[in-house]
Formats: sequence, structure tokens, C-alpha cells
Amino acid sequence: MSPGRRRFDLYYRLQLTNIRRPDVCAFLRQLLRHLRGAIIVLWDNGRIHKGPPIQQVRDAFPRLHLAFFPAYAPELNPDEGVWTLAKGALAKGRPDHIGELRTHLRSSLTKIRRSQRKLRGCITQSDLPFFLS
Repeated sequence: MSPGRRRFDLYYRLQLTNIRRPDVCAFLRQLLRHLRGAIIVLWDNGRIHKGPPIQQVRDAFPRLHLAFFPAYAPELNPDEGVWTLAKGALAKGRPDHIGELRTHLRSSLTKIRRSQRKLRGCITQSDLPFFLS
């Protein structure tokens, strides 16, 4: 598949509390229900991304492939570009309460998600351009 024809997407889940392993497992199951075929999840080496509960989900769904970035390597993580874009959009306003912040954040992430150009830019700005070949 040529780089220009590959379609990227952004999936996220907003939470008001710290994310724990059960939340990660629930998110993975949600992805598995929503998407068909093989799923590759790229994420950091955070403790919430490892451990027996995560391994159980992985074992139950062989089409789920988990790939970890090296420790302390934000330059490899396309997510950094997503958050840079989202924070840039949020910097133009000042929400008065958490609900308003959540609305602005969701709107910003939706705009990023709908733009192949922005998603592709988040990947190419990282040191992961091999994904585009």
C-alpha cells in the first residue's frame, strides 16, 4: 500500500480520574469490538500497559498486537504530536469548568481525528516514518 493511500485513525477515551489497568483493558476491548482485522496498538512502557490483565486481553484476542516504545523516547511517539495540536487549539480559550474543558478537548481531538493530513503529520514528525512506507 502506498503511503498516500494508507488511512490512519485516532482512538481515545477521556477520563476524569487517573487511568488504571482495568480502564486500559476496557479500552482495548472497545477497540476490538469496533475494529475488524489485526489491530496494532503502539504505546509507551507505562505500568498500566503491562501486567497480567493486559496479557489476558492479549491472549484472548490474537489479532491484537501490542508494540512498546522504548523508555523515555517521546520523540518516537506520534501521540506527542496529537497533544501538541490539541493543546494549541485549547490555548485559544479558557474553560471555566471541567465539563467545558472536556467539550473543548473532545472537539479538538475530533478535528485532528478527521484530518488525515494532521494524523500523517503527527507520525512523520515523530521518528516513526517507517509506518508510512
